[in-house]
Amino acid sequence: MNPSASASILVVDDLSFAYPGQPPIASRWSASIGAGVSLLYGDDGSGKSTILRMLAANQPAGGGRLTLAGARLDAEPDVYKRKVFFVDPETDAFDAVTAVECASTLKAGDARFSEASWQALVDGFALAPHLGKQMHMLSTGSRRKVWLAAALASGRPLTLLDEPTAALDSASIRFLWRALAEIAEERTRAIVIASAARIDSVPLSGSLELPLRST
Repeated sequence: MNPSASASILVVDDLSFAYPGQPPIASRWSASIGAGVSLLYGDDGSGKSTILRMLAANQPAGGGRLTLAGARLDAEPDVYKRKVFFVDPETDAFDAVTAVECASTLKAGDARFSEASWQALVDGFALAPHLGKQMHMLSTGSRRKVWLAAALASGRPLTLLDEPTAALDSASIRFLWRALAEIAEERTRAIVIASAARIDSVPLSGSLELPLRST
């Protein structure tokens, strides 16, 4: 996953991270991630979620530099963060708001957010009956579908998805793959999917496997 620099959306330079007393998850890892759907593959507990949090600037790395759509995290952290869409599936930050209010918060500042895509995704995920409910009232799968609909309607350069099929019903998984396949063909933004399973339902522009090392 190292296209030419001109095609890169996210550039990773010498990123490193290890939990105390544990082998490195990333060791001076460098990569250029372009438009399309990329897979971040690793077993459960291998550090995929940690990598996503670092790419989202939610967790500091042990070293290295991240540049997203021209914005360096170390120099322009606020600009960098506005260019990435990420919801940690473990968050409780939206529990007290409705699904519609959650989506409104997630799309704030996203000038290229597609309302038409959002509505199509709401329909495809069968979310309409749940939009007025508070998030804590929804099942785990329905909460994830709210976040996924907002993520896929986003116009931000980078979208990070952590085990997106977890807790989804089979019909929603099929719909998710179709939606991602359409986005992959558009090649207008980068989507990184962290998964403990290989993906063959979506054309991938690249694949990474943990632990991440310099190549």
